[in-house]
Amino acid sequence: MAVSDAFRRLTSDRGLPSTDCLPWWLSPLPRWLENLGLRLVPVIIVINILGTIFGFWYYGFHPIPQTDPLITWQFASEPVIMWPFVPDSPLATLFIALAFLSWWRGKTNEYLAALAFFGCWKLGLWTPYVLTVFADAFLSVTRTPLYVFLLISHLGMVAEAFVLYRIADFPVRAVGVAVIWYGFNDIVDYFIPIIGDPHHTAIPLADTATIGNTTALHLAATGAVALTVIATFFALSTHIYKIKSAE
Repeated sequence: MAVSDAFRRLTSDRGLPSTDCLPWWLSPLPRWLENLGLRLVPVIIVINILGTIFGFWYYGFHPIPQTDPLITWQFASEPVIMWPFVPDSPLATLFIALAFLSWWRGKTNEYLAALAFFGCWKLGLWTPYVLTVFADAFLSVTRTPLYVFLLISHLGMVAEAFVLYRIADFPVRAVGVAVIWYGFNDIVDYFIPIIGDPHHTAIPLADTATIGNTTALHLAATGAVALTVIATFFALSTHIYKIKSAE
């Protein structure tokens, strides 16, 4: 009985930001799961910070093991000035950790929330997309446990993104900042790298590798650009529905 009471308290609406009248496709998570996430937000913040640390390690920042160079893999192959555009998923988890932290401390930062929504929605789906499209290539160079971890953890980022509407309004100015950041990221990742080669997350195929009637680069770019567009539509739609529900 005590366990069930504790679970009810953790998943109740009491004391939490109100739930707006959004259509199911803008708030697809069960209400109890949203509430649980908000109740456990300090834990969620820590998990995302750990994910950010792992992500930077994954991209090649290796303070450990000490036998490795400090900068290796993709960081080592990119011009330093373009490093901010390399660790996409780690930045997304950092954005959402900071967005939840700002709310937990008493005032939501709408810019962080918009960046977090775009990042966790986009990278949370883009990574499973490329893991699926290029599954044979990934599994030839990646151990299955890491492959599964990347798949599941990134889908978890999508779930986090759909909790943000409870603490943020996604005003147009904040959405505009997120569009500029992630739109420019798409440009340098796939179209105009500015310095060096395209800066997208490395995939275990050459960009020019032919797949069907297209290339690996085109497939990766299609997913990224489509998800940026959809994130823009979702964020602005959430803003509009929240205004209507407040009338």
